[in-house]
Parts: sequence; C-alpha cells; structure tokens
Amino acid sequence: MRDVTIIGAGVAGLCAAHALVKAGLTIRLIDRKGPPGPHGCSWWAGGMLAPFCEGAVAEPAIVAHGQAAAAFWSEVTEVVHRGSLVVALQRDQGELARFARRTSGHCRVDDLAALEPDLAPHKGALFFAGEAHLDPRRALSDLVRVLAERGVEIERAEVTPDALEGWVIDARGMAAALPGLRAVRGEMVILRTSDIMLSRPVRLLHPRHPLYVVPRAGGLFMLGATQLESSQRRGISARSVLELLSAAYALDPRFAEAELLETGADLRPAYPDNVPRVTVRGRVLHLNGLFRHGYLIAPALAAQAVAYLTRGIKGDLVHED
Repeated sequence: MRDVTIIGAGVAGLCAAHALVKAGLTIRLIDRKGPPGPHGCSWWAGGMLAPFCEGAVAEPAIVAHGQAAAAFWSEVTEVVHRGSLVVALQRDQGELARFARRTSGHCRVDDLAALEPDLAPHKGALFFAGEAHLDPRRALSDLVRVLAERGVEIERAEVTPDALEGWVIDARGMAAALPGLRAVRGEMVILRTSDIMLSRPVRLLHPRHPLYVVPRAGGLFMLGATQLESSQRRGISARSVLELLSAAYALDPRFAEAELLETGADLRPAYPDNVPRVTVRGRVLHLNGLFRHGYLIAPALAAQAVAYLTRGIKGDLVHED
C-alpha cells in the first residue's frame, strides 16, 4: 500500500518525493506529461541557490529556509560552491549601495580581477561567499534517477486529488488553480561563447533591465529573467530578448558575439506575498507558489510536508485551510 501520492513532477514534486522516500514512506508519483522537460517552469530556471541575494526583495522566510537548499541538492546532484557576485555599472553605483543595505552575507570587493578576471573593468561588487548554483536540468535528471534507483517511476496520467485515495501532495503549479495563485511570466536566453569565462553567477543591477548570468558547462550562459505579471503562455518577446542581450552587453561587450542557442518562457506560480507554502486541505497538501524561488525553497517545502505527514508538526510554511 502506498502512503502518499504526489501529483506533479516538477521541482516541488520531485523534492517532495525524495524527502518522503528518505523518510521511509512509500509513494506514487504522477505527472500528466511524464518526466521533466521543456513543458514546465522548472526546466527554465536559473539554478541560483542565492538566499542572501534574494533578501533584497524577498520575505525573511526565503532567506532563512533557502540557506539549507545547497545541502539538500548536494545529496543528489553537482552543486558549485563559489558564491555569487552583484555588480553595477559606474553610473549605477547607488543601486549597489541600496542592494547592500537590503541584504546580508556579503563583503565589498573593489578589485574583481582576483575573483572573476573577465569582470575586472567593473570597479565595485558585492561578493556573497555562502551562495551556490547548479544546473537545473541536470538536477531534475539526477533526482529522477535517484528516485528510480529507489523504485519510484513517474507515471504519465491526468489525475486530480479528488480521484485519489489517502494522502495526496499536489505540486502541479498553475494547473492546480488554487485561490489567490497568480501567474508571473519569466523569460530567459541561453548563449554559448568561449570568449568569456565566469565561475559563479553574476547579477547586474540596472534601473530598467536587471540581469543575472549563470555559467554552465561547455561555455554556456543562462541569461534571465524577465518578471511580468501575465498569464499568457507564449514564446519570449522580441522586447525581452533585446533587454536581456543589451544588459549582457553592458556587463561584457563580448556577449555580442555569442551564439544564441535557446530562448524560453513559462509561468511561475505565486501567491500575493510571493512566499511559497504548503496548504493543507483535508488529506491534500498543496505545495505551490514557488515564484522565482523554486530550487531554493522546494527542499524546505518538502521537509515541512514530511514533518506534517509523519509527525504532525506544522512548520512556518504550512497553512491549514
């Protein structure tokens, strides 16, 4: 007999599955489209495990719980522990000072050559040494593999919680159609170049077009990401491509010669306060509202769901409805 059925094999559902199996529960994992792929917003994430940087705009719960994410992911996939950098153009140094006041866990770096030689022309940055990053697509694949090794396969089927018996974890994102859940559209670009070398994520503070650049293997760079209050499912807009590439050019003009490999867009589910949560409704636990914090906060949602199911403990991210 299975203890819990999980609907949704994105980052939230897979993290919950891993945590439940590790706790000794027997699970069933179902997704209407099967294993992870370009059909879900987990596929298009940046993969930054940057709780302190997120503190500039996010609630304290994101900073507190996000600090445990790197340890979770290190159990199943490769995590790069080289920190992250926040830079600003000379004319925007005031933005850097404001970012510093809103965040913790950083130190000021005036000479970037020692950390990132290719960013040496920039004259100031904040270094968040305790942050990390991963390749989201590899992380998803590794989670699927680990679960398969433990006897959990992803079933391809269209189901709703009402059609299932026993405890259910609903991790379907926007498809769950929960009250108060809204769509926030995010768009990204992947470039390839051998002319630029970065070893850690870099955020460029820009008053109009803020940018983050995440290095990946093989000379790839993920550029992201727009944040639009929209429920429209469509490809990336020309405006967004121009803005992302213009900001990348401002960071390093050599990005102008990079090969544009891929663009993507999807809808991030978010609650009004932008804080993810576990909403308990009878025998159904809804893990949702991950917004831009999917890989950072999914492990915490999974841990609190397990604590609730196995010991009746209601964590600060658990809401009973």
